[in-house]
Amino acid sequence: MKNLQISHVVAGTMTWGQWGKKLRTKEMATLQNFCFENGITTFDHADIYGNHTTEADFGKAFLASGLDRSKVQFITKCGVQMMGKNRSHKIKHYNYSKEHILQSVDTSLDHLKTDYLDMLLLHRPSPLLDPAEVGETIKDLKESGKVKHFGVSNFTQVQTDVLNAYVPVETNQIELSLTFHEVMNNGSLEHMMLHKIQPMAWSPLGNYFKKQYPTLKQVMAQLCDKYHVEEDALLIAWVLKHPANIIPVIGTTRFERIKKSLEAKNIPLTIEDWFLMREAVTGHPVP
Repeated sequence: MKNLQISHVVAGTMTWGQWGKKLRTKEMATLQNFCFENGITTFDHADIYGNHTTEADFGKAFLASGLDRSKVQFITKCGVQMMGKNRSHKIKHYNYSKEHILQSVDTSLDHLKTDYLDMLLLHRPSPLLDPAEVGETIKDLKESGKVKHFGVSNFTQVQTDVLNAYVPVETNQIELSLTFHEVMNNGSLEHMMLHKIQPMAWSPLGNYFKKQYPTLKQVMAQLCDKYHVEEDALLIAWVLKHPANIIPVIGTTRFERIKKSLEAKNIPLTIEDWFLMREAVTGHPVP
């Protein structure tokens, strides 16, 4: 992504507000500063987070944080239309019309208290997405200076290729973890490497802490002792081992877990240990 500096770990804000911890302004500003002080300068949003409240909460906290806007990066996503209070939608759907994208960007800019987005992502692919219309819209947003870079989230290879014919797709934010790694088997990451599209991984810890994995947890205990780290860091190190230079988006708001996640880049995970973890979660060796 030319001229865009993204930190090697991105702070995902989905659970900062009403959908999770319900952080107050001072708490959120403190968390923003903690992330920045530990090298996490990129913050990932979506317009729908917190039922359309988290961006505004974040923007208010950012003004209180004292951080320099030019030294951080704001990513946000648009397109998902949800039902709910103060919303007239009769059904959940996706909208990538020019009118809606432009409106969404202006609203996000207002909420985040900024005059530009470092990156705008289309949140989910839609069967009704018109790539020519989206391409024209992104071109206008870039020319106006409101959006610096453009990407997608959860798009397949073909969906990305079609859109890429009209506007450069610079990143694809996908679900990827040790416990959910289908994209490592279907050519998606190789496709991104071929087309110089930066992969970002949401939910990089997967459901490891929510589901029973007896064999995997035995292996993890051994490897945590070997590398002198905790499970959070080892799970992210497994994602980082892939040559596609994947950037994890971590959702935790706990300072100690953020620090653990940052240790991942320094873990010298061996190839054999990487496959040991894979075999422990899948239940079978590679063919």
